[in-house]
Amino acid sequence: MATKLLAGALSAIALTAAEIALTAAAIALTTAAHAETLVFTAIPDEDASRLRQRFDKVAGYLSRTLGVDVRYVPVKSYAAAVSAFRNNQVQLAWFGGLSGVRARALVKGSEAIAQGREDRFFVTYFIAHHSAGVAPSENFPMGIAGKTFTFGSKGSTSGRLMPEFHIRENLGTAPRRAFTRVGFSGDHSRTIALVQSGAYQVGAVNFKVWENEMKAGKIDLDKIKVIWKTPSYPDYQWTIRGDVESRFGAGFKLRVKNALLDLTDKDVLAEFPRARFVPAANSDYQAILETGRAIGLMD
Repeated sequence: MATKLLAGALSAIALTAAEIALTAAAIALTTAAHAETLVFTAIPDEDASRLRQRFDKVAGYLSRTLGVDVRYVPVKSYAAAVSAFRNNQVQLAWFGGLSGVRARALVKGSEAIAQGREDRFFVTYFIAHHSAGVAPSENFPMGIAGKTFTFGSKGSTSGRLMPEFHIRENLGTAPRRAFTRVGFSGDHSRTIALVQSGAYQVGAVNFKVWENEMKAGKIDLDKIKVIWKTPSYPDYQWTIRGDVESRFGAGFKLRVKNALLDLTDKDVLAEFPRARFVPAANSDYQAILETGRAIGLMD
């Protein structure tokens, strides 16, 4: 890159040896500054403004704790989050179970390093508009067959992978055959809005986003309700690239992990919301990998 910049400059004007030296030095300084920036992203599982508020706070905390510049960059889709991680555009990411498994498979040596305490026992809520006429149940709601149904993102663990697994297991067929119409809202907040409006009769949503929307007063229980919750499964986690120490030095991976585990700022944690972060390992997500393969979402 430096060679191309110098060549372009020399073709425009005749640089003195001193000017060439100054140009090269500036490029080196820019490169060094970039090398000291830890960039991270997160799957876009709910409203973008909420995500920006959450992760800008995380960036500030990590920057202070690690002593390096830390920057959050938003992405438009789950696939874009995985792609950014694969291409080393980000070195750290807040993934869901499925997106994390996919990302780690693409970058050798990458590790899940931390998860919310609640993420070890995550659940999906099946929600329904009052017009669906489906009552809450402790068992899978067989009455949803023949209704209209919306998932979240196509790459979501809680909004696609796990609900599709339970639909196939209990209704004995693929969603496109089980329902009269199937949609993908793109994120959990949108799923709630679509079911609440009646655009879809039933949907599947991350229980934490449901709780957030309830607290924010965005859910009208006269129009929408939870009809079933899935058995628990592991979900969200922080994943770091396997080659991160070649850029930030030996021991950096452990420093990032410890910074997350030591996070006690209630304001930051409330943004997730999580009580705290606990250790995670790749092996925690073996069930997600196997489920993804079983229903054709993983190779």
